[in-house]
Amino acid sequence: MKATQLTIQQIQRALRKVAEKFPPTADSVLTDIHIQVKPESGELLAYNDDMEEITRIVVDQWLEPTEEDFYEVAASAIKHSISGIKEVIEKMSVLHPFSFVMMGEDNETLQDIYLVDDDNIILDTELLRGLDVELDEFLSHLMEE
Repeated sequence: MKATQLTIQQIQRALRKVAEKFPPTADSVLTDIHIQVKPESGELLAYNDDMEEITRIVVDQWLEPTEEDFYEVAASAIKHSISGIKEVIEKMSVLHPFSFVMMGEDNETLQDIYLVDDDNIILDTELLRGLDVELDEFLSHLMEE
């Protein structure tokens, strides 16, 4: 299921509410933004590092989802929504590096959705998949020599 324009607008509205909590003129804070989606209620919730709720919305398209890969579909819609308002997101008074992290039902990290580290912005973690294995192999090879 591809996110509808209404879904993207709903998510962007929630992300703007998050950004309002961290206006550019405020003192910078050290936190990540944790996003939790609940397929049974269609809710998207945003928390800070202390698990204090920042905002919550109901995404109509996520009510009673039928996809087995619901979290991947939701993450993709959130990434797309962030990319549409990244100027707002990147001006938040949050110390760099910071990231938007998707959490599961038990507050476990499912994936980094968006990472900002001054000059580096990573929107797709697929680029980094397997990098740790490659680095381990490289170091092992160096140690053998």
